[in-house]
Amino acid sequence: MQMKNMSFTTHRQGDTSAQDVGQRETVAPTRTWHRIALALIVVIAAFLNFFQQQQNGYGNQFYAAAVRSMLDSWHNFFFVAFDPAGFVTVDKPPLGLWIQTASAAIFGFSGFSIILPQSVAGILSVLVLYWLVRRKFGPVMGLLAALFLALTPISVAMNRDNNLDMLLVLFVLLATWAVSLAAETGRLRWLLLGALLIAFGFNVKTLEAYLVIPALGLLYLLTAPLSWRKRILHLVLATLIMLIVSFSWIVAVDMVPASQRPYVDSTSDNSELSLTLGYNGIQRLLGTSQAGGGSQPGTTDSRSTSVTPPTSTSQPPFPGRLGNGGGTANGLRGGAGNGGGTANIFNGGGPASPLRFFNVDLGGQVSWLLPMAILGLLALLWQRRVSFPLDNRLQASVLWGVWLLTMGTFFSIASFFHTYYMVIIAPAIAALAAIGLVTLWNDYRMRADWRGWILPLALLLTAGEQLYLLSSSNSWNTVLSPIVLILTILSAAVLVFARLRPTLIINSNSWLRSAIVAGVAVLLITPAIWSFTTTLHPENTTLPTAGPSTMGGMMAFPGADGGSMSSKYRTGSFSSTDSKGRAGGPPAGFGGMGMGGGAASDQKLIDYLTANQGTARYLLATIRSTSAESIIVQTNKPVMALGGYLGSDPILTQSQLTSLIKDGTVRYFLLQSPGNPNTTTDASPTQASGPTGTGQMRGNGGGGLLGAGQNQQLTGWVQSHCSIVQASLWSTSSTQSNTAAGGGSDVGGQQLYDCSSLH
Repeated sequence: MQMKNMSFTTHRQGDTSAQDVGQRETVAPTRTWHRIALALIVVIAAFLNFFQQQQNGYGNQFYAAAVRSMLDSWHNFFFVAFDPAGFVTVDKPPLGLWIQTASAAIFGFSGFSIILPQSVAGILSVLVLYWLVRRKFGPVMGLLAALFLALTPISVAMNRDNNLDMLLVLFVLLATWAVSLAAETGRLRWLLLGALLIAFGFNVKTLEAYLVIPALGLLYLLTAPLSWRKRILHLVLATLIMLIVSFSWIVAVDMVPASQRPYVDSTSDNSELSLTLGYNGIQRLLGTSQAGGGSQPGTTDSRSTSVTPPTSTSQPPFPGRLGNGGGTANGLRGGAGNGGGTANIFNGGGPASPLRFFNVDLGGQVSWLLPMAILGLLALLWQRRVSFPLDNRLQASVLWGVWLLTMGTFFSIASFFHTYYMVIIAPAIAALAAIGLVTLWNDYRMRADWRGWILPLALLLTAGEQLYLLSSSNSWNTVLSPIVLILTILSAAVLVFARLRPTLIINSNSWLRSAIVAGVAVLLITPAIWSFTTTLHPENTTLPTAGPSTMGGMMAFPGADGGSMSSKYRTGSFSSTDSKGRAGGPPAGFGGMGMGGGAASDQKLIDYLTANQGTARYLLATIRSTSAESIIVQTNKPVMALGGYLGSDPILTQSQLTSLIKDGTVRYFLLQSPGNPNTTTDASPTQASGPTGTGQMRGNGGGGLLGAGQNQQLTGWVQSHCSIVQASLWSTSSTQSNTAAGGGSDVGGQQLYDCSSLH
């Protein structure tokens, strides 16, 4: 492999590693095989990103509906409106969705066009990481880093979905490129470009983009060839520009009168700043046992009076769809699926812990090479004493080490995040594992002291973690564990015996190169399988995760589809307590399938509504965005989500809704049947993609329990004053049951109400 380009002396005495392999590789020309290898890595990344991508349909339909609505008008485009009428927004800043909308405008609205930007961003991220590592350490380490990132399972999953995280990864990697040039040259324009790119990342996923600031700030502060005073002034100026660009859209939206724009989703005060700093900000770190971002029970705000939190505000899945994991799995508001309570099941990898990244949930997504990365970082640090200006190794330690430390610390203590957020830490793990691997190889060849023994130890420790992750999968553990164990031991044994017995034939260059190549290859087997099998089945496109799966994502192996969390929601094994032991969590059996009938029931509902809409502006009203998204995607007609994303935003008062009904703006409501004991939070329909469908789950919301209670009053008023539509008229589902109210029918615990008599 690449090791043949390095000089080879097994037991050179003394500290002769001052001229490290990275510095030698930096001045070496790029060989033809390097270019071929890079091209192959790009091909691998492209294959994993695009193969059978169509099985994921429109991806996360919440964002797909927004893109379709944004194509309708510049008003919807600017405010990132969820629905064509511009009633409510989505819960993200605009840039990522603007990019998806531009793609849909060019290629036509389809699953391919809205997922394409993330797939391209994944490939570009591989190339940018290669450039970043190669520039300091040469093509060998650059190629390894690119390969490691391309085979990171969660990266593959996010490249095949329309969630926005890969766009964020690309922007922060481009910012790293710009700041690296600024640190080398001292030129302010590169630093300002880096600040601008971070601001772009902020406008993709808000404050998550700022997690890279400590690494980039320290890199410039410690390495730029300028006086300390100039470095500090430059950083202050860059910070100001970053903040101005970051918050410019937020300020612009909040300055527009509320009556002239959509309601800001997942807030109780209709403010983008509140969404950014609350639900998308501090709640991600601290979590909450309340519904975030809004007024608490017993308080008042400018929109409504205090109410008691509801026991029910919404409805179950659309008839005939796969239940989206049994409901919303809402850890902060109303529990999950058919249960109540406040269980926070979306803290990613279990309780806060410095070892969170080594557990099955997170480890199976991103941590297959984490031990190698950590030992690689230590190898970079112990090479020599710190001196200024920092050499390549210490610069890499600052950049990738602080990146890993900052994000690792945050996600080790954060209370509310999704597993797929881990993709942001993948570049640092890939870079450190690659740099560390070759650095340890160099130490193995050059040093006779204890440092020369770290390479075989790193191989064994990394294999040990992989065996631990595999141990919870009966199927794959049986197949892969013996392969990983035996081949890693053989590789490490060759390296060890070559040092113990220099006269053995295995001390030759060819034997040792073969041993290290085999050791690296075997450590890539499992992440490669996890990445490849992600392409073989439809993803959970709302909460994407990677790994082997069967039954269309309804059964998972380690680190697949959320790890243990996913296996619980698929098997209905949640307890009735939350992560802190409080009562009221989701009950057992909250997951499961819909009622059968596939998309036909939804289509019959759509056909009925379209035929009878009349002059009403809205085709339908529901409590939640997640109950409206698939109808918007299919019809591009306005559907009113009364409570926003999870049904708890206090968007309308009762008098406002009454006025909308009486003036004919909205006629039909799809709501939970009164007294239905099985649902406390309305569950969204999921897209039926491929032969099995795509299970979806929703996460925590931020609108407020107050809004949920207010919306319960709205639905209660509709149920009391509007007539029930016979289910046979709008549903083909066989699971219809007579209700006590008016002799109508419900389907799966939900009813369609017609309010035309009030018009």
